[in-house]
Amino acid sequence: MLNKQFSPEGQSAFAARFEAQKIAFGPVVFQCVRYAWKRGMLQAIADAGDTGLSIDALARDGRWSAYVLKVVLETCLSAGVVLIEDGRYALDKAGFVVLTDPITQVNIDFNHDVCYQAMFDLEHALDAERPLGLKVFGDWPTLYQGLSQLPEPARTSWLAFDHYYSDTSFPDIMPDVFATAPRRLMDIGANTGKFTLAALAYDTSVMLHLVDLPGQLAVADTVLTDAGLRERAKLHPTDLLGEAALPGDMDLIWMSQFLSCFSEAAIASIFRRVAAALAPRGQVLVLDTFWDRQRYDIASYCLINTSPYFNVLASGNSKVYQSDDYVRLARGAGLTLLTARDGIGYCHSLLRFAKSE
Repeated sequence: MLNKQFSPEGQSAFAARFEAQKIAFGPVVFQCVRYAWKRGMLQAIADAGDTGLSIDALARDGRWSAYVLKVVLETCLSAGVVLIEDGRYALDKAGFVVLTDPITQVNIDFNHDVCYQAMFDLEHALDAERPLGLKVFGDWPTLYQGLSQLPEPARTSWLAFDHYYSDTSFPDIMPDVFATAPRRLMDIGANTGKFTLAALAYDTSVMLHLVDLPGQLAVADTVLTDAGLRERAKLHPTDLLGEAALPGDMDLIWMSQFLSCFSEAAIASIFRRVAAALAPRGQVLVLDTFWDRQRYDIASYCLINTSPYFNVLASGNSKVYQSDDYVRLARGAGLTLLTARDGIGYCHSLLRFAKSE
């Protein structure tokens, strides 16, 4: 549960009004701070150390005019990114985080390169429950059909965002994946094959079955071929939004950051097909980011505010879910939750299911 800091209860009226203005000017602050980071202003200030730099000193090499420096750095000052003393700008705590913290940088790139223009259509996308903001990149029904064709820098920033949240988890979960010694393992939502590579390296006898859209599997095909592992993987191009059956007799079915791409109705359908694809003693592992299972509010904040991306760009009707939503939908498909493990990687939880008795 989120802490009380997410509620204005107990705040003074003045403090609450200040927080509201931060929301009102949030897009402006975001762009100025990003500019200061990307164009090297923050690095130049950091390189000067505690003594800081004046506007004249920063303008001396001609990279920025005094006017641009004042516009950008004054906004950064208002956001706690820089501080000023005796006319010299120095890095403040938030600026240090922007300059050095990988997850902050990944989030900034994702929101700017992938989400920013599309968010102008969020109001209409929410009303229609369709990804109407996707038109800024191409004419696809959902982002996933066009992911392999996404223009740069959006594609790189999307992959960095997706992989940062999932890749930090893979080393930790391999013992869980192979706890039941599966020989036939299916990766649904295989994407570019990162989990498949990790699993094939961990167990040299397992056979992987990859399920995803044709565009994603084409990338995974190349990745596996280049790694010399293609013969241990079978590709199954499938649109999970339909009712296509999945390959059967699976010892373990793996889904990582996958179900959040779908509506509750679609998740229920996927769970039903997953249950039908299991071998008699087969199990299902779901690795995902649930905002209600986070240790720190900062993680819950990031996850909750990823949900609008799913609406305006990804599918129009999906989100970052609470864990109870998955458990309820899995139960309806004849699956029982066996275990739940939190604190994996940056903010993941691992749910293990089996067929109900």
